[in-house]
Amino acid sequence: MTDATNETTATATEEPTGSATPMHVVYEPEVYLIGSQVLDDGEVQRFLDDHGSVWETDAKPGEALAEAGGRLCYMSYGKGRKTIDEYLGHIITLRHGSVLEHACWNFVFTNVSRSLTHELIRHRAGFGYSQRSQRYVDESECPFIQPDCIAEDSELDQLWRETIQTCRETYDTLVDRLTESFADTIEAPTMRRKMARQAARSVLPNATETKIFVTANARALRHFCELRGSEHADVEIRKLAVKVLRVLHEQAPAIFGDMTIEALPDGAEVVVSPNSKV
Repeated sequence: MTDATNETTATATEEPTGSATPMHVVYEPEVYLIGSQVLDDGEVQRFLDDHGSVWETDAKPGEALAEAGGRLCYMSYGKGRKTIDEYLGHIITLRHGSVLEHACWNFVFTNVSRSLTHELIRHRAGFGYSQRSQRYVDESECPFIQPDCIAEDSELDQLWRETIQTCRETYDTLVDRLTESFADTIEAPTMRRKMARQAARSVLPNATETKIFVTANARALRHFCELRGSEHADVEIRKLAVKVLRVLHEQAPAIFGDMTIEALPDGAEVVVSPNSKV
């Protein structure tokens, strides 16, 4: 599957001093849009017929679900504002955000750090998550996310890499020795590995790469992009918010089109929303 943002991920590798595999360092998150809602046209028409209503819309699927929910409140199908931009633009201006909760999208985020997901999962209302488990998945060859400000300084970059390498080697040693030590008390090899990894992961840094499946509705996504795309947000999660908004501009411009991506003087991109807290 291709990256939904169609952008190249910046990565670097380095031969480590004591590990069999090279260190994989990552600088850019990847965003995959893997699911979005669609309308059941037959059931929509049956509902309209049963209630003597007529409705035509120029909306994309996610936008249409929000429009259908909003129009039900007043049974205003076929009445009032005609275009989806007019209708949802009015909803957003009035901050009637509950209507936007009917539209949802499914993403996979990769090349993100554990630091990022610690912040991401604070967005709970309107979000659902499934994250890769460090208890079950071997992290001996996992990538690490390096902050740009460290990568730009050669001395700090070297210090960071040496520290990460020590953590990698310690993790590998702990997994191997704990797996051996559990052999006398735990019969199943799979359980021995799980028990070893869940203890060894304690030495892995926040920079450790993870993958997370995210489902969220339009209202929650607006809040996420607004808050985490701000110039005051952490740099890594801000990059992610900008990429997510680019995908949503394509998916539902009538819902997200008022939110823009602008450049700061240093070239970094941020999200600007004229309609906050919808």
